[in-house]
Amino acid sequence: MNTSAPPAGPGGLKRHLGLFDAVVIGLGSMIGAGVFAALAPAASAAGSGLLIGLALAAVVAYCNATSSARLAARYPQSGGTYVYGRERLGEFWGYLAGWGFVVGKTASCAAMALTVGSYVWPAQAHAVAVAAVVALTAVNYVGVQKAAWLTRAIVVVVLAVLAAVVTACLTGPAVDTGHWAVGADAGFQGVLQAAGLLFFAFAGYARIATLGEEVRAPQRTIPRAISAALAITLVVYAVVALAVLAVLGPDDLARTSAPLADAVRAAGVPGLAPLVRTGAAVAALGSLLALILGVSRTTLAMARDRHLPPSLAAVHPRFAVPHRAELAVGAVVAVLAAVVDVRGAIGFSSFGVLAYYAVANVSAWTLTPGEGRPPRFVPVLGTIGCLVLAFALPAAAVLWGAMVLALGAAAYGVRRMLTRS
Repeated sequence: MNTSAPPAGPGGLKRHLGLFDAVVIGLGSMIGAGVFAALAPAASAAGSGLLIGLALAAVVAYCNATSSARLAARYPQSGGTYVYGRERLGEFWGYLAGWGFVVGKTASCAAMALTVGSYVWPAQAHAVAVAAVVALTAVNYVGVQKAAWLTRAIVVVVLAVLAAVVTACLTGPAVDTGHWAVGADAGFQGVLQAAGLLFFAFAGYARIATLGEEVRAPQRTIPRAISAALAITLVVYAVVALAVLAVLGPDDLARTSAPLADAVRAAGVPGLAPLVRTGAAVAALGSLLALILGVSRTTLAMARDRHLPPSLAAVHPRFAVPHRAELAVGAVVAVLAAVVDVRGAIGFSSFGVLAYYAVANVSAWTLTPGEGRPPRFVPVLGTIGCLVLAFALPAAAVLWGAMVLALGAAAYGVRRMLTRS
């Protein structure tokens, strides 16, 4: 059987990626800096209800992944929900989803870059972050196959570090499974906010869908890759959360800025802490690499439809990547990484991405049984879950996120008026 990628047409991307590489790119997006950083703020919000928040985030992620997988199989093009919303709901909803994704994930890129800087050289975090963005933009520029190989290496390193953390915590003398019990401090609003924060770490499966033009046999490969990547990530996150909680408890976990490093110290294995710091930096690099891939592909799709400057739709004749879109995204992220705050970027990103997935779920609702429609409860629960978690985020994130979405909608309206006149 010939598995070589067919030649790309003019302006098209080459189908390099098989099932394994697609799964790895999804894992590189999800098993990233979130597992090293998101547990502490989530515990601060939910207290002993952290695991409930994790379960809620997983349910919403499952619905979103299922809806996205069915839509991606139907529309295997670069752009993800931007394409699905446009095709199923109309041009405006596709545009709004794409706008939310590009803006939100650009902020997320900056957050991941700053996470690299914080672990590698805290005193020069912004400078290291900018250097990381420049380096990974260069990797993406020379082809998605090379990015997939680098992501594969990063995933192996991160999984090895997480396995060491879990083993140290669950076999050490400080383990106390009583910390898993849910107490009176687990308030409803706090649990919802924790779920919204933890969702930030799960959202990487969209990266597989946004690479739809570069996946071989996309109707079969994309749904399988999304399901496999999400299932592996859910297991990893649950095991890590249980291990860290068993050692630190919800109160100490909420107070730490480096939960996994503090957990191995509390477990009596302080020598693992430097390895954990290295793993966190590598994980953040993996997330940043996949994020830049996804944002540039959605930028490409929106530029093709002239919702963004058409010059960004150019595909490199040799490397077959949207090189102008990648350079533009890299430049914006580098500027943000030089000036923004990590926590603000994460909250803002979560709001934009949840709005994006709300459009995906509504789009999936419109599929017919012959088009591979998911069970009816999936898009309904996914839409409700996205909206609830979005508005349960910290007030500043909700305010800024809503303002930026409104700004995007206004820009769309102005453009339509100018086009008609």
